This record gives sequence, structure tokens and C-alpha cells, in this order.
Amino acid sequence: MGMDWHSSGITTSVIGALKRGLIPLEKELGVHVCGGHGRYSRQTPHELVEIGGRVGFDGAALATASRLVAKVDSAAVQDGFQLYLHGFIVTDDGHWVVVQQGMNGQLRQARRYHWLSEGLKSFVDEPHAAIEGPGQGEIVNLTDHRADPSRRRQVELLGALGPDGIARELSKIIPSYARRVFGGEPLLPHLDLPAHHDVRPGDIVEKRLYGNLAAAADRGPRDFPELLLTPGVGARTVQALAMVAEVVHGAPYRFTDPARFSFAHGGNVPLRVYDETVRVLKSAVHAAKLGREEELGALKRLDAQARLLEQEASGPPVEELISNERDRSRGDESYASHLEPRQ
Repeated sequence: MGMDWHSSGITTSVIGALKRGLIPLEKELGVHVCGGHGRYSRQTPHELVEIGGRVGFDGAALATASRLVAKVDSAAVQDGFQLYLHGFIVTDDGHWVVVQQGMNGQLRQARRYHWLSEGLKSFVDEPHAAIEGPGQGEIVNLTDHRADPSRRRQVELLGALGPDGIARELSKIIPSYARRVFGGEPLLPHLDLPAHHDVRPGDIVEKRLYGNLAAAADRGPRDFPELLLTPGVGARTVQALAMVAEVVHGAPYRFTDPARFSFAHGGNVPLRVYDETVRVLKSAVHAAKLGREEELGALKRLDAQARLLEQEASGPPVEELISNERDRSRGDESYASHLEPRQ
């Protein structure tokens, strides 16, 4: 739900509604919703520590997990989507789910990142339960299993070369870096962010990057997760290290975007489609409660067949499918008023 630019707020609304609705029932259900949109997302670590102190799970460890999940989806995966929502749902026994969402204003697309503690073996090696959104091709994707050499080499480079050595290597890759850091050219204040979300050589503020590299080297991270958690280390620092690791050690850092587009119910689906979907699901659940498993079994078989089909299916481009769905949705008079472009 809510994967188009004008309906991505559905995710924010659902997380907010869950948080408000479950607070009175959290003792009874043992489920707690933390974080949310914008400034509420930054309160997640404090909420986890406070709840952990009340119910008994390790709130500090989960606070670290919250920070790391956010860093992975903003620095280790650089796909052009700016995070603005972080919802952390945790149970009394410490099991958790994270739902994060990002927006690409230029593409007018949203992307959702799903994490599950169940079965999670690594925060940086293919950790996602799912990433829902249209793929962007080849991106900086350090969560790909094949990126393990790059992750290891980045940490090693901090100790072996230090910030000065890394800066020298960067000067070979980005000529402007050599002029500005080693040539003494004055830097003007950088008050405006670029219009794009991907990191390009011209976007790097060299002196700030050098300071982040020095801070990371001084902290001496033992592995890639510790590197990500170093204050000041973000997308630009990680990409700079990845670039040097590729040049020095031949460790690639660009791989296929792990997102898989979820073409279910977004902002362009007529209300009658939602109503029919809800009716079918309610019927199946009601029948299952009465001991009749046929309807629920049919849904499970449909899901299994859909997953098998996804592995081999092909069809028209996603852009064409989206355009067709929008045209069809405009034909529904009861919904057309919601499809006018925003000014």
C-alpha cells in the first residue's frame, strides 16, 4: 500500500495509528510501537531504552539496532531515497520489526525497507526482509553479499592508510579533492544540498570528509557495522572509502538494487478494489475461525504460486504498467477527484 508519491503517507498514518492505538493495550498485548515520521523517528532509541527498563528487554542493544538499521538504509544502500520514517515495533520478549520509508522527490516515488529480527544473521549482509519499490538498476549497495570484500577493506584502509593516505588515494580519483585539500584552495560555505540524492564527486565537501575519516580512524572500528555507527560517518564518507577500496584492492561496491516493486494497492487503485480485497480476506479469516480451512488454504496456494511465478515472469516495463493503472483509475468517478496533481 502507498507506494506512489501521493499516497506514501499511508505508511506514516498506519505507523502513527498503531502507536496511538496500542499504547493503552501494550501491557495486555506486550507489543510496543516506537518512532514514526520525522522528528519522532529520532526519539526511537530513547523510547526503546525507556520501554526496556519497564518490561525487561535490553533497550540499549535495541537502540543500537535502531541506529544501525537507519545507517544501513541511508549509507550502505545508496539508492536515491531519503529516509523520513522509522517505525520500530518490539515485543516484551525482544522480537522486533522495523519499517522505514524513503522518498525520491524527483522521481515522485516512495520506497519502503522492511526488517525482521527473526532469522536476521547480519545487519550488513543481505539483512532486509524486503525492500518495496521500483528498482534503480545498479547502485551503491554494500549489503550485497558480494560486497563483503569492500566492507572489510574499508575498515582495514582506515587503519593501514589513515585519513592522509585515504585522502591521497581520493585525490587520484577526484582531482578537485587534491586541489582543495592539499592545494589550499579556500572552500566556500556549503549551505545548499544538491538537487539529487545520489552522491557525486562534486557533492563532496572535502574538509568535512577528511574530518569524518579522521574521526573514524581515531575510533578504530573493528568491523563495518561499527564503522557505520561512527558519529559523522554517512553516505559520502562510506562511498569515499568504497571508492578507495575498489581502486586499491579491486573490491567492487556497486551492485543490483535489491528493491522489488510491490504492485499491490497504492494511491491509484479505485476504492471498489480495496473493498473487494478486504471482503475476500475477511471471508477467509471468518471461515477459518469456523474450522473451514478451504478459503484460507486457497489464499496460501495462491501466494505460493505467485512467488513461483515471480521467479520467471516477464512483462512490460513498470512505467507502462503504472501509466495503464493510472488511466484505468481515472475512469472511476468516485476516485478521480483524488488524482489531481498537487500544485
